Amino acid sequence: MAAAGPENVPPFIAAQLSHLLSHFGLTVKVEQMWSSDKYNSTPLDRFTLLIPYCLDFIKWDVIYDAESPNTAPDVIFSPEDDDFHPFHMFPSSSEPANNCLSDWNYKDPTRLLTLIQYLRDQYVLYQRKRVGEVDDDRLTFEISTILSREGIEMHMSSGAEKSEEVKFAVPLLDMNINKMVACCPWRYSQRIYLQVVYPVGRKYMSVPSAPRLKLVSSPELKAVFSIDDVKLPPWLDGMCLAEYLPNLEEYLGKQVLEAVSLIEVRRHFIEALSSPLGRPVEADAVFCRKATFLAASGVFSFLVHLLIPTQFPKQQPAIMLQSSQHFNSQMAPMKSRVMSDYPWSPRWEPSMMAERIW
Repeated sequence: MAAAGPENVPPFIAAQLSHLLSHFGLTVKVEQMWSSDKYNSTPLDRFTLLIPYCLDFIKWDVIYDAESPNTAPDVIFSPEDDDFHPFHMFPSSSEPANNCLSDWNYKDPTRLLTLIQYLRDQYVLYQRKRVGEVDDDRLTFEISTILSREGIEMHMSSGAEKSEEVKFAVPLLDMNINKMVACCPWRYSQRIYLQVVYPVGRKYMSVPSAPRLKLVSSPELKAVFSIDDVKLPPWLDGMCLAEYLPNLEEYLGKQVLEAVSLIEVRRHFIEALSSPLGRPVEADAVFCRKATFLAASGVFSFLVHLLIPTQFPKQQPAIMLQSSQHFNSQMAPMKSRVMSDYPWSPRWEPSMMAERIW
């Protein structure tokens, strides 16, 4: 496979792909690119897209023909979705995509995005239809109680080596976390999901077992709030998902509000460090998770790096010292071990914390 440099991709494909990656509402990735020419490694006119779906990725191959730019690309779905026929599922809804394909304009950079968005929307309906056809009374009941919630995605999975199961991705908390963080740098809306996995067809069980539950968030959210610190409420016998979600969301909402409020607590701590350590050389002004100060002991000057956890002040900062004058054999600055075993109390005032660190 040739290197996927811009010079190896036909301009009309590069423009459509760039528009897709920049403007799609989710983080789409290109896994690989290759050429339709068996004898040359260029031009690169075929690629595999990783498209987020149900807290995982679906892989679709997009097949252009560089020599026939007026021809719309083919899209090849994964083998397990061999009965996914997006243009024949719901005839009344296929007109926009049919127009997009029959009147394909390769000079329009938005066309690929329009096509992939349509196909993904159809895939959501396809998976929901598959799950709805499962012969499982409990699953049918669960679906009927949560379908009114917006944004739920479902996925039916089965295989020779594992039993059938249905996975739900349930968006939680009707709050805009991005707007809660001043000067927020996030490109995409930060969301928290509950992943719920039900086994299918275990009718011999008198009391249905609890589904597998897991919180999932967008990676960037960890700068403010880590779902790893959240202990899920217990799932009681006989409970359904519609009963479980309100308590979870109330509990989670309080946790998020507290986590956002701790940004200011960390900011005051960094400001307090300026008294003994001087003005920071560098500091994280948005999330207040990192700060670096220049300190001195006699003629020896060194940097003090502080890594401040989201659970501050319950958890104390980790400190690492870095010499500005001494280097190892690889010419990297000499650094201390990470220190977090110094005297600390979350009840101290920020000025006391700073003084003890100094």
